Amino acid sequence: MILAVLFANSEGNILVERFNGVPAEERLHWRSFLVKLGADNLRGVKNEELLVACHKSVYIVYTVLGDVSIYVVGKDEYDELALSEVIFVITSAVKDVCGKPPTERLFLDKYGRICLCLDEIVWKGLLENTEKDRIKRLIRLKPPTEF
Repeated sequence: MILAVLFANSEGNILVERFNGVPAEERLHWRSFLVKLGADNLRGVKNEELLVACHKSVYIVYTVLGDVSIYVVGKDEYDELALSEVIFVITSAVKDVCGKPPTERLFLDKYGRICLCLDEIVWKGLLENTEKDRIKRLIRLKPPTEF
């Protein structure tokens, strides 16, 4: 299960978060842990270079894309290899929506579309869609014309 997907800015402020199956009382711990993990390790990392950590029997894959840090937390079948696929799909979708690796301002300008993409990629803790074209089609918010 994918427990969490978080986006943070370079100062450590959370821009977007999605938790699945994480009790509300544990979310603050995860937020602060992930931001500290990024502050300790993401300085000087190249765009889309993946870093991996393990904490409390869960896996964490995280990276930087432009001015935004992306964290994906998973357990059970979502080990570091599966999470690297998840984060690849997420970074590809964000780059497609923004047109380039985003600055914080560009990310916030495209916030709505990024959230729609995220909802199509991860659904109830599972990787739902991985194809760029399908995700683009699903976030257009138009009813299907063919059945």
